[in-house]
Amino acid sequence: MPVEIYRRPMARSGLVIAALSTLFFLAGCSKEDSGSQQGGGMPPAAVVVETAEQTNATVRQDYAGRVRGAREVEVRARINGILEKRLYEEGRMVREGDALFRIDRKPAEAALQLAQAQQQVAAADLRQAEREWKRISSLYNRKAVSERDRDAAEAAKEAAEANLSVSRARVTKARLDLGYTEVTAPVSGVTSLEDLPEGSLIDAGTLLTTIVQLDPVHVRFALPENDASIRRAAREGMTRANEKQDVTARLVMANGNEYALEGRIDFTASTLDPRTGTVSARAVFPNPDHEIVPGQFVRVRVELQNFEDIIAIPESAVGEASEGPVVYVVDDESKARARIVELGPVTDGKQILLDGLEAGDRYIVSGLSNLRDGAQVNVTNDGASEGAD
Repeated sequence: MPVEIYRRPMARSGLVIAALSTLFFLAGCSKEDSGSQQGGGMPPAAVVVETAEQTNATVRQDYAGRVRGAREVEVRARINGILEKRLYEEGRMVREGDALFRIDRKPAEAALQLAQAQQQVAAADLRQAEREWKRISSLYNRKAVSERDRDAAEAAKEAAEANLSVSRARVTKARLDLGYTEVTAPVSGVTSLEDLPEGSLIDAGTLLTTIVQLDPVHVRFALPENDASIRRAAREGMTRANEKQDVTARLVMANGNEYALEGRIDFTASTLDPRTGTVSARAVFPNPDHEIVPGQFVRVRVELQNFEDIIAIPESAVGEASEGPVVYVVDDESKARARIVELGPVTDGKQILLDGLEAGDRYIVSGLSNLRDGAQVNVTNDGASEGAD
């Protein structure tokens, strides 16, 4: 029995030793496998590239604005009288010179007749004064009358001449007043409602209606303080009225469509609005078909800058480094190389590069996560790589 008790522990010890040997062997194999994987390294990062090409770009900016007529003219009566008739249809288009209202002509006609009669009297008085002057001057030369008589005759003649000039001016004014009995449109445009009904007694200066000129139209909008290039070009254009304006503009309608005809910025204020930090500006657009209606809210699209022979890439291709913005390019060894670039403005979703990238460079647009300078990469879009080669 003691022998049996002694042999069992020995058997158990052998089993334990065998199990430990197996574990050590497996651990060694695991370390060897792990070492072999580490020696092989991570696989190259999969990236998508595009080839840089030189292009021209225009930087545009939209500004909210409101349309106004180029001119909003108040039509007023120029004489007193009875408003006899309205000669236009309210809200319709009228042309410059079209008759709008008729004021009672009879008082003006009578005033013209009176002025003409007074002119005839003045002309007769002048003829009499001239005859008297001739007689007195002849007698004075023969020493038959005094110098005082001669001066009186000369003064009478001069007074008669002045009276005739006054009477002629009265006739001219009377003719003008008679013409003012027909109120005409000073500009072409759309009329508003009449302010007074027919039969009203009106005075000179009474507002009769308003005309809004629709061609061209003005769009007033506000420029941010830092858009100095537009303000400078517009001011230079205003000082050179005979030269073509440098700052052109496009109009984006409320439905998002771009207006077909091009406009220009003809005015920018010289002072800044302290409440909004903006500068008032105005653009002029031709409107021959009256598509643009005063009062509309629109957007003015302005060309801020034009770039020629530059590189423009997607915004997502630009990364950030401690030295500044970078773009990763793929070299001939399929390695990613970080390029420090100088950024310009963004236009149409493209980032303009002023420096740092050349035409023909293959730059990475996708797969930039955790990418390092000098890392091996795998270009997945073969078309771009072949095109680059």
